Amino acid sequence: MSHRDLPPSVLCGLIGSGIQASRTPALHEREGAEQGLRLVYRLIDLDRLGIGPEALEELLTAAERMGFAGLNITFPCKQAVLPLLHELSPDARALGAVNTVVLRDGKRIGHNTDCSGFAEGFRRGLPGTARARVVQLGAGGAGAAVAHALLSEGVGRLAITDTDAARAEALAADLCARFGAGRAVACRDLPAEVAAADGVVNCTPVGMAKLPGTPLPVALLRPALWVAEIVYFPLETELLRAARAIGCRTLDGGGMAVFQAVGAFRLFTGRAPDAERMLRHFAEMSAAAATAQRAA
Repeated sequence: MSHRDLPPSVLCGLIGSGIQASRTPALHEREGAEQGLRLVYRLIDLDRLGIGPEALEELLTAAERMGFAGLNITFPCKQAVLPLLHELSPDARALGAVNTVVLRDGKRIGHNTDCSGFAEGFRRGLPGTARARVVQLGAGGAGAAVAHALLSEGVGRLAITDTDAARAEALAADLCARFGAGRAVACRDLPAEVAAADGVVNCTPVGMAKLPGTPLPVALLRPALWVAEIVYFPLETELLRAARAIGCRTLDGGGMAVFQAVGAFRLFTGRAPDAERMLRHFAEMSAAAATAQRAA
């Protein structure tokens, strides 16, 4: 095969902390192969490199010089990356957070596929649920995207709590400006809010393999609640396990993980991915990981 006969190549990556367990590289590379692309997806793990978000500009410059088509951005860089970009999509601007940067013609263009990713997973995974009042845990970059998705999907009132109270206040104010007065509030009394809620969504990293635990006392859960996660490693967090044990409807973080990747793949390659195929691939990886964990 001559060089001219080789399939087109695409180089992408993910910048974040503690991302070795990410399934995003495999999702992109397999879908690329299915579409006849030589897609290579690299992990740029700040923890492994011993650096922090202050190195973002240097990493973006290096990616541009090496011919990357784009980068996904995750914790703790979704907001720190904003001042380093030339343009923002309407979604990214409204959310004040970026999870996908397209590098094209000397420009860095920020997008957000977390919002659409969560919304699609929510529609599929929790259809017909009551949505008058919902409690959201976490107001960071992913939390902003999920909050916008929840209000867009018909949640009447969203109570937001965060370890940084000012961040919860700021997100609630931004949501009210966009969706209407009273649609979002900063949570002041978590037990009372959960007692009155239809559902709870965890947008904190608590529950990840490297941050075990639950983001709220499980004693606050009750069977009538639905409980959603954005953490997907492990797919069944301690919170979801506790919720399922008492009969709550639940949504794991897999749908958001896949559908944000669907959006990013389209931005990186200019091609329409097969979302159902990517969902099947994610399910295969999750099943293999669960089997390996049981065998360990």
